[in-house]
This record gives sequence, structure tokens and C-alpha cells, in this order.
Amino acid sequence: MAEPVRIANCSGFYGDRLAAAREMVEDGPIDVLTGDWLAELTMLILARTRSKRPGGGYARSFVKQMEQVMGTCLDRGIKVVSNGGGLDPDGCAEAVAEVADRLGLSPTIAYVAGDDLLDRLDELVAAGVDLAHLDTGEPVGDTSRFITANAYLGCWGIVEALNRGADIVITGRTTDAAVVCGPAAWHHGWGRDDWDALAGAVVAGHVIECGTQATGGNYSFFTEVPGMVRTGFPWAEVAADGSTVIGKHPGTGGEVSIGTVTSQLLYEIGGPAYLGPDVTARFDTIELAEVGRDRVRISGTKGEPPPPTLKVAMNEMGGFRTEVGVALTGLDVAEKAALVEEAFWAACPFSAGDYASVTTRLVRSDKPDPATNEEAVALWRMTLKDPDERKLGRAVFDATVELSLATIPGFFAIGGGGGQARPYGVYRPAVVPADLVPQHVVVLGGDRTVVDSTSSAGRDVAVHPVPGPTAPAPDGETVAAPLGRVLGARSGDKGGNANLGVFARTDEGWAWLDELLTVDRLRALLPEAASLPIDRHRLASLRSLNFVIHGLLEEGVAASTRQDAQAKGLGEWFRARVVDVPMTLLEEH
Repeated sequence: MAEPVRIANCSGFYGDRLAAAREMVEDGPIDVLTGDWLAELTMLILARTRSKRPGGGYARSFVKQMEQVMGTCLDRGIKVVSNGGGLDPDGCAEAVAEVADRLGLSPTIAYVAGDDLLDRLDELVAAGVDLAHLDTGEPVGDTSRFITANAYLGCWGIVEALNRGADIVITGRTTDAAVVCGPAAWHHGWGRDDWDALAGAVVAGHVIECGTQATGGNYSFFTEVPGMVRTGFPWAEVAADGSTVIGKHPGTGGEVSIGTVTSQLLYEIGGPAYLGPDVTARFDTIELAEVGRDRVRISGTKGEPPPPTLKVAMNEMGGFRTEVGVALTGLDVAEKAALVEEAFWAACPFSAGDYASVTTRLVRSDKPDPATNEEAVALWRMTLKDPDERKLGRAVFDATVELSLATIPGFFAIGGGGGQARPYGVYRPAVVPADLVPQHVVVLGGDRTVVDSTSSAGRDVAVHPVPGPTAPAPDGETVAAPLGRVLGARSGDKGGNANLGVFARTDEGWAWLDELLTVDRLRALLPEAASLPIDRHRLASLRSLNFVIHGLLEEGVAASTRQDAQAKGLGEWFRARVVDVPMTLLEEH
């Protein structure tokens, strides 16, 4: 049986800390260097880059990191697996090869392609693949409007590349966890139906995919975590059975604890069955244990066969948008907002009905008896969208400026007064049969092999959730307090939906959370979500609940008119809400 393989993360998103690769390679022993450069929004950004630089739709920051660490990785036998190839994994591989040549190095570089379906959309529709919207069922319609369409590939193309001797493997749109699952499956020689081991590696990948979010970043109880000024990146040490120890290099900031790992497990998930192209990982079977300082063991994860389809992320250009923000200071805030809105439309050469979309919000950030000028300010915010860029430029700017001396007292703009139209994209999820999307593995200077994306049917699998703690809910005296005094949360975006994961840190806290937080109670606590469909999922072994709020982010991150377009702060808003909390829980915390 092979020893565990230590897989280190050095990127949680495109634009993350450039020095992280060097830190992970030089500050402690690792076997594999990986990270995540892609998100739904990133694919849209890369599409715009590619339109200006054909072949350049990849993460250039990854190439820069390779320039910093490639020699050390080769000397120490550290494999590199990256999804920084984005829309052009071949272009990224060539760019890395140019860096190697300049440094006098000769790594074996491979890339995995096949995820890009943009040129195949008509062919797929003709073959009977309807590509209906995954959430709404809306038919795909005219495919020519899409600028990206990428299937989420699994780990087996990565495994093939490593089997062929690759030192550096570059992929396009894989799942975030595949860049961890692939090296683990290769190292341990897993088969395609080793469901439990694969599920364990997927969970490990999910925990470290966002880098420092596993080591204290975005953690509700950050005030308890040391070294947050410079948080260290995590690694996952994956054993032959798929169990994993999450850790970080000694001397780096942050911490690895059951709390930080639980928090990241809840990030951007849906139900307990975490669907993937290689395996369905059951998050309701995960068990956590602290096994040392900055060491958390993840075990017990069960896996089921994956679905027969792959998720496809599609983006189209939605048109143009602009925002207008006007400060409303002091008294009569509602009346000031009403006047600004009416006067704007009186001054604008277009009516509200002339725009494809008009969204207005009154943001009551003002305080009574304000001690500072800023505490007296509320915000009237309007977002305009339309296919015609001309409606959103000078016309909006001039109409806003015209109000400055003629309407409310204390008028000033916040965040500009309009006048600049920006293009925006619309995200659309769909599915495609996995057998129609093979993976193409290319070793630079070698030939191309094809890897099937369908997984073995394997054995019948019956998975049962791990029961949670059985402690009774606390009773007795209560006091009004913010939920965040006893509960942690993590939230994020899933297309147009938002997820809100909530966790307790004690068995008694879990019993209280499970009893308290029904869907109806969540609607009351978060009025902005009151009219939307909400799913509630129990993850008892993690003392957690996960909620999916459908449609909160409208058409996705790039199109959302919410101030927090990615729902990053949703969990902290929830934690700020005040309810009657048992005194015994407050005393424990």
C-alpha cells in the first residue's frame, strides 16, 4: 500500500497570492502542487481575454508561478497539476514550455482538453441533447449567442497524463476537486469504481480548492485565529483509502481546525449527495477529528456512482449595464429616494420601459442620531441594463447630474453617477451525456490519447447518513443575541443561486440549530429571500445545515444587481440577526 500523498494548494482563484506557489514548495515537504484558477465568472473573463488575444484564454498568473518554482519542483520530484489552462489549455502548455526553455529546463508537459463544447453545440442539439437550463428548464434556443460552453471534466485525464510521465499537467474546465482527486488516484492506483476512496479525495479537493479558506480565511470566528495578516495555504495528505489529513506548513499564519474545515466543506454546495463526474461524494457521511496542531483528519466518506451526465457551464453576453448611486443624508430618507427616482426619469430622455431591466434599491445604511457624516448616509441605487449601449452612457450621466442642485438637500453621488456602460454576461448551467465528452490528453512533443469520461457502473451502493450528536437541545433562560455568537456560517454562489451553510460548534448547539432553523424561520431572518424557493439539507455528522436559495443572484454573478453579487457576505448577515439564544450556549462560547 502506497504512503499518503501530500497535495498542496497555491491558488483559490484567478488573481490569488502570486507568492503562494513558492511558499508551498519551499516552506515544507509536498508531493504535488495544485490549485484552482477557475470559477464561473472566470470563464467569462477569459473569454474576453481570448477575444483580444487569440489562444490567450488562460491564467497568466499560473505561468508566472511556474517561472518561480519549476526548477525546484523538478529537482524535488514535485508534480504540478493546474486548471489554469482555462479556455486554452494548449496555449497555456506552450507558454509554460517557453518558460522552461528560457530557464534551461526540460519538464514533460501535458494538457487535458475536450471540455470546450462551444463549437459542438449545434451538433449536440442535433443529436437530441436539449441543453435545457439546469434550474429553470428553459430550452437552449439559438446557440450562436454563447461565448463559452465548457463541460466539467473529472480526474481520469489527469491520471492518464501522469501515467505518461508528465511533470506538469494543465487542464481546462475540470471540477475544482479533480486536480486533487487525479494525483491521488494516480498515486494510489485506484480503479474507476473505488467509490469511497474517490469520494474521500473529492472531499479533500473541495476543502483545499479555495486555498486559505481552509486555514482561517473567510472564517466566522476569525478573531480566534492567529496570524490572519498572512494566512498560510493548506495541503491535503490523502491516504490509500481516501481518508485525508488537512494541514498547513509550520510557522504560517491561520489555523487548521474542525471549525475551518467544516466551514469550507459547506462552501458552495447543495444537498448531501455532492455530484461529480467521477463519483458522488456523500457529505452526510463525513467525520472530522483533530489529530494534532493544525491537523484535521477527514474519514468515513462514502461514495456512490456518478450521474451519467456532466455539468456544462455556458456564458452569453447579456448586454450592457450601468449603476447610479445617490446619497440620501439625514432626515426624510424615503421621501428623498422617491424624489430622486421620479426626477431622474423626468430628466432622462428614455423611460423606464425603454430599458431591458431597471432595478432600484434603497439601502438603509444610515443611523439615528448619527455621530459622523457617514453614519447619516443611506443610498439610493439603480441598475440599468439594455442591449443598446447608447442608452446607458451619456443619457444616464446627464440625467443624474441634472438632479444635483435641483432636487434633494445634501445631494451627492456614490460610486459615480452613471455614464459608463459595461458589458455583462449571463451564466447558464446545463448537462450533457458524459459519453459524448471524451477527454483528450496531449503530451507536448508526443501524441494524443483519448480517455472516456464515463465511469464504471461498478457495484450497487447503499449509503446511509452518519447520525449526528444526540445531545438534547438546551432549555432554560434565553437572551436576545446575534446568531453569530454561537453559530458559524459560510455562503457563496452557485450560478443564480446562493448557498448558506450554518454550523454549530457543540453537540448542544447542533440540537438547538436543527430545531430552530426551519425554512420558514430562515425566510423571516432573511427577508430578501422570503419569496424565493429554499432547500434545506441536514449534514448531522458535521453539525451543519445547508440552505440553497434559488434565484437570489438572479442570472448569475456577472449579471446580478445585488451589492454582494457572489453572496459572500450572506452568511455574515445571517449571523448578525438577533434571536433568543439559550444562556447556556452563550456561556459555552
